[in-house]
Amino acid sequence: MYDFDLVIIGSGPGGYVAAIRAAQLGFKTAIIEKEKLGGICLNWGCIPTKALLTSAQIFSTLKKASFYGIKSDNIQINFSSIIERSRAVSEKMSKGISFLMQKNKINVFFGKAELKEGKKIRITTNEGKEMEYKASFIIIATGASSKKIQNLPQDGKKIIGYREALTLSSLPHRMVVVGGGVIGVEFAYFYNAMGVQVSLIESMNRILPLEDIEVSQELEKSFKRNGIKVFTSSYIEGVDVAKTGVHLSIKDSKKKSKIEADIALSAVGITPNIENIGLDTVGITLEKGHILVDDFYRTNIEGYFAIGDLVDGPALAHVASAEAIICVDNIKGLNPSPLDYKNIPSCIYCIPEISSVGLTEEKAIKKGYKIKVGKFIFSASGKANANGETEGFIKVIFDANYGEWLGCHMIGKGVTEMIMEAVVARKLETTAHDIINTIHPHPTLSEGVIEAIANAYGKCIHL
Repeated sequence: MYDFDLVIIGSGPGGYVAAIRAAQLGFKTAIIEKEKLGGICLNWGCIPTKALLTSAQIFSTLKKASFYGIKSDNIQINFSSIIERSRAVSEKMSKGISFLMQKNKINVFFGKAELKEGKKIRITTNEGKEMEYKASFIIIATGASSKKIQNLPQDGKKIIGYREALTLSSLPHRMVVVGGGVIGVEFAYFYNAMGVQVSLIESMNRILPLEDIEVSQELEKSFKRNGIKVFTSSYIEGVDVAKTGVHLSIKDSKKKSKIEADIALSAVGITPNIENIGLDTVGITLEKGHILVDDFYRTNIEGYFAIGDLVDGPALAHVASAEAIICVDNIKGLNPSPLDYKNIPSCIYCIPEISSVGLTEEKAIKKGYKIKVGKFIFSASGKANANGETEGFIKVIFDANYGEWLGCHMIGKGVTEMIMEAVVARKLETTAHDIINTIHPHPTLSEGVIEAIANAYGKCIHL
């Protein structure tokens, strides 16, 4: 009756993980991808941007080699090689996904998918061939793409999105980045490190408005020290594109101003890819631009599921992967637990790096908690001083009554590798006193975690 047990539309970190998990559980599985395996994250998001940022970090370190007692003269950027390396990393990872598809005997179709009634999917391959298959279950995992805004129309040349920002043929002299969220600050850091004059525009009153206020303020100070011009509470009133570049008119609460640049990068967020995939045909319900699902990613139509950036929740690769496994396990009848969205780690890879989990201080207070807040600055860390990277801090928030770890926020070198201590501790309901009584190795950056917690309880030694 069915061609496949499960068909997944989209091969990003939600789609390909769902396919592999389904194959592990014995499902006859197919996946449909219109471009390259790995989706946006692997090909145009997480992986290639981190490759670029690594090049920027190495270049920044080499420029101050004399600080470490190393003579390094005439350091130069080969920008085309940096871009080529980034694309090569993505290509290698995409081939790795292809290997996993073959290993798990997953059928792969390259083309556009359209949902039809009765659990049918029409595929138009990239070669123009049409075919139709029927599945017992269908998971929609088509991800998201760069959000378009009316007053900053992207033309792919002077006004670009993140795809073009990953593949520029040469470095511009001046760049305006519109949007001070994760995508915006990462690209602002990268191009500033490459020597570009960068202006960063954010409509909210601070960059990274979802992060802890002190973290946002620390990053803004760091950016300004490195020459990035930061405009907050600022809106674009108009844009003119000329042969010489882009002219933006911006307005804040006090004045109007103009910014000129060679290129403007629109980094105002992402929008779910829900167009032209047959949602209306099937009758799947949307809410605020997302597919409406329950705790196990079931849509309102039996047999149809949705995961990742299509559904309400953090638009993060690791969230999509976790949702994929829960979704498939539930289809199999394994009774998985729903995902705990209150304990999702977030990482931002500019320099200084940023990581966080749980409530910010502001949100904890708004929720009515009586809190204890502790902070440890990296300038007091032996390992950070040995590294020559003393920027930033670790901040922890605890419930004053029961010692529950409500939130952890870090900014500094290497903190994206450190946040998991807080994530695991919160999962296990570990208290502040449990962490204080756990030995941390010396000298490490992770000592800062125990110092920050000790600081919250008046026991910090090194501050």
